[in-house]
Amino acid sequence: MSVILGLIAALAWGIHDLCVRKVSEGTGIFASLVTVLVFGSILVAPASFAAWNESVSNDVLYTTFLAGLLFGLAAIAHYKAFSIGPVRLVAPIIGAYPALSVAWAVWQGTPVSLFQWMAVFLIIAGVGYVAGSSDDSEQQTNPMEAIFWSVLAGTGFAFTFAVGQAAAAQGDEVALLFPTRVAALITVVAIALLLRVKIWPGRGQLAILGAMGGLDAVALSAVLSSGSFSHPELASVLAATFGLITVLLATIFLKEKMYPAQWGAVCAVFASICYLAI
Repeated sequence: MSVILGLIAALAWGIHDLCVRKVSEGTGIFASLVTVLVFGSILVAPASFAAWNESVSNDVLYTTFLAGLLFGLAAIAHYKAFSIGPVRLVAPIIGAYPALSVAWAVWQGTPVSLFQWMAVFLIIAGVGYVAGSSDDSEQQTNPMEAIFWSVLAGTGFAFTFAVGQAAAAQGDEVALLFPTRVAALITVVAIALLLRVKIWPGRGQLAILGAMGGLDAVALSAVLSSGSFSHPELASVLAATFGLITVLLATIFLKEKMYPAQWGAVCAVFASICYLAI
């Protein structure tokens, strides 16, 4: 079941991120993100309230709110990274968050196999190649800025999934969907108010942002729900491949150029990601 949930999340996030690239250019990062979170919260609220029961402890709620806060911070970095692109650089970096498990294992003194080190090397080399092989005409901004925001987003998602799955394992995962998204929404709105940026888009963008909210809600719900099934890490692994779907869609619809060697590098990155987290 975790595999199916992971595939659902990957497809939903892949389509969602293609929309991020287009919508954020005209609407703005915070206005887009707030609207997506509002629609997503509305969509999950009925199921969340129906599943709510008094057995949900305060500790589980605190963990859920922490997951939502982390998700909000990661989402800001995520939208920022995709707004400056290119997609083929941003998507593999954000999706590489399972590589953090190797760093954590090393920190705790756990032996790391040669194949795991090779996978990490392939991720770094693959992303580096894609970044270095972009045409000057396609680099509308410093790629280091896109890399910076992508790393922040990937790190944030890694912690979000770890904390969120821990909360779901202790309580009803459906009941926790709404408080998770509300915590994320509060985080984003608070930062937007501090920065004094607009938090609501024009009417013409509401339809696509509402659809994005639905896709995002489906993806996050799928990953967090895997916490109540065996091998929830598999959902995170497969969800991480959303970037490959986004790259493919960007090539088709955004006309981003991809050469055979670049395709090989992107596929090597996502194959390594899957190996690390299985």
